Amino acid sequence: MQPVNPAFVATFPPPVMEARRWIEGKVFPADRPLMNLSQAAPVDPPPEPLMQAMAEAVLTDPSVHLYGPVLGLGALREELAEQWSTGYGGTVRPAQVAITAGCNQAFTSVMSTLAGAGDEVILPLPFYFNHQMWLDMGGVRSVYLPTGADLLPDPEQAATLITDRTKAIVLVSPNNPAGVEYPAPLMRAFYDLAKTHGLALIVDETYRDFHSAEGAPHDLFTDPEWDGTLIHLYSFSKAYRLTGHRVGAVMASEARLAEVEKFLDTVAICPPQIGQIGALWGMQNLGDWLAGERLEILARRDAIRAGFQRLPEWELLGSGAYFAYVRHPFDQASDLVAKRLVDEASLLVLPGTMFGPLTAQGGSGQAEATLRIAFANADAAGLGEMVNRLSAITA
Repeated sequence: MQPVNPAFVATFPPPVMEARRWIEGKVFPADRPLMNLSQAAPVDPPPEPLMQAMAEAVLTDPSVHLYGPVLGLGALREELAEQWSTGYGGTVRPAQVAITAGCNQAFTSVMSTLAGAGDEVILPLPFYFNHQMWLDMGGVRSVYLPTGADLLPDPEQAATLITDRTKAIVLVSPNNPAGVEYPAPLMRAFYDLAKTHGLALIVDETYRDFHSAEGAPHDLFTDPEWDGTLIHLYSFSKAYRLTGHRVGAVMASEARLAEVEKFLDTVAICPPQIGQIGALWGMQNLGDWLAGERLEILARRDAIRAGFQRLPEWELLGSGAYFAYVRHPFDQASDLVAKRLVDEASLLVLPGTMFGPLTAQGGSGQAEATLRIAFANADAAGLGEMVNRLSAITA
């Protein structure tokens, strides 16, 4: 038998793919079709004008079929730098921007330049599973930062976890899977903590376009030396429905991006050009459309909050952007509850066991007690139906 890297063997399987196996071969009742609320990805295609812009590039621009710059198209890097400088009230230069093949690649590329086997990275709980998977595969130790009932991490508690092996703190806001938004003062406190200890603060803002507050969600870019501490990650997938085209971004120091370029050149050589063209066209032309998408997501968040008021035995712990994070009322672990919901309610959601350590692994029990509902692809009526189905499940 051929050898296998033991770090990969020890890494858990991709959670969304695992959940899909729960529905393979199943037939759902005609009056209760499957509601797939497991993955945070738009199911609709991009707006037609954006698709037309991409199609025109395919047909008329021979260069889009060739390798492009490893760090992405210059025009897209410039547009991001300009919009982020305006939106966050700071200064971001194009040379501080890199385009990646999705936000997961943004994370893996920067983490590869930061930490190696035996190093440590602080992850608040519940974690985003692909972040945990990458750290596991690289032999990097995840140091868990527990969160309380509000699901917000505490920078003072994080300070007690820092050792001479700590390389970075990772924050995701709006959070995946918890849905909560980290307040600007909390983000600043983590930034100051990281800066004091010479650590990188990685802020994944994949869902920033659906933040409930108007204006910038934090002021970290206003520090003229932000790139000495902050590494910012972004995704175009959710904003412009470009999941299949894989377009993400990193904002960091030029020195950091010089190291990132080495990683990207050996993995994909360059990010897909067609997706970048779509992202650029979207940034330049779909501001009003995206504002409407944000309001629709916020309306769905409000609908799910109202819906859980009809479920007194359930507890809605967090909700925002694409997610609701809930405590279930059953005397079973969440992975068993999730599989039960497939059979008894035709609902596919992800268990908290995919987002944190089990009690047997030193966890607090949060993982076994919780479920993530990715509600962005269900309208208000659909969310009402989901609540009806949950209410019909008995202990």
